[in-house]
Amino acid sequence: MKFIIDLIEDVREQIGNHEAYEVTAGLLKTDENNSEKLIYAGEAPLNISSLDGENKQLNFKMDGSETRVTIGALIPPLLIQDMDVMMYELRIDVNAQYSDMEIVGFGKNDEEKRYILFIKI
Repeated sequence: MKFIIDLIEDVREQIGNHEAYEVTAGLLKTDENNSEKLIYAGEAPLNISSLDGENKQLNFKMDGSETRVTIGALIPPLLIQDMDVMMYELRIDVNAQYSDMEIVGFGKNDEEKRYILFIKI
């Protein structure tokens, strides 16, 4: 389970809060031959991010639009939140089948300027 504070810290360490990076969802699948191993299955852009105070979550969504979540749009509003908001969980809605997915890790692709939130399906 990852929280907003984990995201902020990792973004600062990994990409120095570089505003142009797009935030994407990286899909990991369990290896059929070894259940302890995860296989990278691709990534997709995230289109929406929103704070949900009721469920104490920062939600990301894919809706197929041309809108993209960037570090420049995501991080500055989070930095001014109260400390209790920093402990909100990070979640992703991929589609109707894979909604409210837990983020299991972070990554980056410097060549394509992408910051990746990994989910396991």
